[in-house]
Amino acid sequence: MSHSSQLSAGAPADERRLTPYALACVALLTVLGFSLGCSEFVVIGIEPELSEAFGVSLSRVGELISFFSVAYAVLTPVLAITTGRFKRFTLLVAYSVIFIAANVAMAFAPTFDILLASRVLLGAVSGALLAVGVTYIPELVGVKRTSLMISIVYAAFSVAMVVATSAGKLIAEALDWHVAMIGVLAMAVVTCVVLIAVLPRTGTTDEVSTMREQAALFLEPQILTGMCIFIFGVGSVYVFYGYITPYLETVLGMDALGASSVLMAYGVACFFSNLLSGWIDARLGMKALVATFPVQALLLFTLWLLGPTMPAALAPVLLVGLSMYFVSVPCISLFMRVARNRHPKALTLASSLEPMSFNCGIAFGTAVGGAVVSGPGLSQVGLVGGAFSLVACALVAVTLVLDRRARRRQA
Repeated sequence: MSHSSQLSAGAPADERRLTPYALACVALLTVLGFSLGCSEFVVIGIEPELSEAFGVSLSRVGELISFFSVAYAVLTPVLAITTGRFKRFTLLVAYSVIFIAANVAMAFAPTFDILLASRVLLGAVSGALLAVGVTYIPELVGVKRTSLMISIVYAAFSVAMVVATSAGKLIAEALDWHVAMIGVLAMAVVTCVVLIAVLPRTGTTDEVSTMREQAALFLEPQILTGMCIFIFGVGSVYVFYGYITPYLETVLGMDALGASSVLMAYGVACFFSNLLSGWIDARLGMKALVATFPVQALLLFTLWLLGPTMPAALAPVLLVGLSMYFVSVPCISLFMRVARNRHPKALTLASSLEPMSFNCGIAFGTAVGGAVVSGPGLSQVGLVGGAFSLVACALVAVTLVLDRRARRRQA
């Protein structure tokens, strides 16, 4: 039986039965999310080692995160718009090859400039690869199950935080930072090979689309404000999280083992944050973010107020992790719903907006965090992050109003 026939072809999207093949594909996409997350976050756990190995400042090492995120944010939608005439599976293969090549360059970079270039290449393709993968989910499980399954795929990023930051830190301490990079490379190779072998060759999103048909999605004002929510909402956390390892070691005075343990606990909190994001979206949608962002702001302000107070400061650190991904599924559901209803040929672009916008937030937050670290100091990141969370809350309110007006016009 072909892959396509195993998807219960002919059944309405919301009534399709979950087959073992569909569940296996979603599991593989979850592993892809894990692999992409490991490639992205591995440098966060080994920032001090990279600074020493290449003889550059800590703020310069932060560019490995911000440059990755800028490339991710800029090229993810560009690739989605300009590759509409290619089959989805062809793109999956091409992006997988580039993803593996970038990981090879990152693992064996002889200079910091080459390492930085590999991060740019990695960021350029990671969002596009994830966006193509996510478009399979509605076909595999039906529209009604899409939010939950997307939240599971994105939860894999949280697991990647645990492995790539805490375990990566321990590996760098015990062996060498190159070993952590090579482990990430091995994961990328295995994941991409299995994905190419298993995922369907054809599907409903293979219809040819023009750049104009896809770019029309940006004419929807709630799409634009929804993207801005990520810039400030994710940026608020990454002002702090982009420098969490030196924060734990310098501000809170933790040793390498203690910092690795906190990073692992933080990753577990983020894992549940992703799952809660799907649960929140299924029940309340975007409206829930009106409440979650003020809570996130309070946690970041508390982190600033407590300063080096231990162990009290650990509570807001972990709770920030629990709130970190609440924004993801409600926003991606908004993007994909608007595309399905008004711009059906822009579904791939819509699925790319969440990772693109998320990494805009990472780049913005990490860049601001670097300025804070170089200026007022690490202890002030919570204050700046909290202010950004409040801006994100205001943007949620604007987005809800715009979306309500658009629905009325369509009705």
